[in-house]
Amino acid sequence: MPEHTLEAQVLTPEGEVFSGELQMLVTRTAVGEVGILAGHIPMVARLVPAELRLHKSDSEVDTYAQGEGWLEVFANRARVLIAEAESPDSLDVSDLRQRLEQAEQSLSEAEEGSAAAEQAGRERARCEAFIQIAEN
Repeated sequence: MPEHTLEAQVLTPEGEVFSGELQMLVTRTAVGEVGILAGHIPMVARLVPAELRLHKSDSEVDTYAQGEGWLEVFANRARVLIAEAESPDSLDVSDLRQRLEQAEQSLSEAEEGSAAAEQAGRERARCEAFIQIAEN
């Protein structure tokens, strides 16, 4: 493996999305966006719905809409474990907008602090992030 690359793996419950060498991996954690380069310090972070960018080279970048999950970085390896990874081209904006409306309705009807409110809030965040990715 070249010195300026890291080994990366992206996994969903459906299976492996990517496995190989990258120049950089960019994603969003619960506390903000992070870029992982070769030699990054070890870390574990909770991931939120956002754009996942896999920089294979200066000119080749694979982009996904990522669901919630976890990022683990250790020994020049990055492992992304996420609920889903969708190609931006496969996202249906009208369906996402409908699901966003449903999530907002559920959130307004749910008791504050309840599991239903938490789930509706998570679905709202997912739909908002995926709509933004689809429209860019």
